[in-house]
Amino acid sequence: MLIKATKNSFEAHTTAGLVLVDFYADWCGPCKMIAPVLEQLAQEHDDFNIVKVNVDEEQELAMTYGIMSIPTLVIMKNGHLVSREAGFKTKDQLLNWINQYK
Repeated sequence: MLIKATKNSFEAHTTAGLVLVDFYADWCGPCKMIAPVLEQLAQEHDDFNIVKVNVDEEQELAMTYGIMSIPTLVIMKNGHLVSREAGFKTKDQLLNWINQYK
């Protein structure tokens, strides 16, 4: 499932199970490139959720997680950050990365 989160809903969406968080901005080229990949993953996999956080709208969340470049992708497991990657990733790269934490 693909979920857009705000600072008020972020914790509720990231505390249970495995979650891939995409910190992005609408104007970011690589963010636009990875968006359809994430949408496809969300449709094909129900064993993890994908949460999108717009860093322009949610600056406090971006600061909390130390986001210095976008896209930054974060894997959270049961509310804990377990891994982070920056930049565009292919579908296969994302799946290989996510599968390490299942």
